Amino acid sequence: MQRVLVIGSPGAGKSTLSHLLAERTGLPLHHLDRLFWLPGWVERDHEEGRAELAEVLAGERWIIDGNYGSTLPMRVARADTIVWLDYPTSLCLARVFRRWWHYRGRARPDMTEGCPENLNLEFLLYVLNFRNAWQARNAAALEDFSGVVHRFARPDETDLWLESLDRA
Repeated sequence: MQRVLVIGSPGAGKSTLSHLLAERTGLPLHHLDRLFWLPGWVERDHEEGRAELAEVLAGERWIIDGNYGSTLPMRVARADTIVWLDYPTSLCLARVFRRWWHYRGRARPDMTEGCPENLNLEFLLYVLNFRNAWQARNAAALEDFSGVVHRFARPDETDLWLESLDRA
């Protein structure tokens, strides 16, 4: 496990899990939100963001968390392990609200500075529809993946896997 993707709905806990994995493995951690957003919630030029991602992907060791569907094929092509947090929408929504409350008015640690946490109808609808919209897309992208896929439906499954890493 040297090149790890962590994917899943907003609110699933991708960044939290990625931090825990980085602590346990010593792998450098990269958040896609930081690569693709500039301060003030300005979206980075698509090609510039892809170029920065390509630099990260060229490395031999990393953890990358986030979705950004247009980059999934290039990330899958370099990964050796994929962790898919395929949690229920209700759990992800609850966590989105909790995250918003905790970080309201300021940027969370995995986000570009100058992008304060906010909550709006467009984002909530994205979270509500994420699982249905992305489940088939992710499955198709991983169909020919030759590495290891850990797909977790519940946080307790993820916790058990993390504990197994500690024992190994």
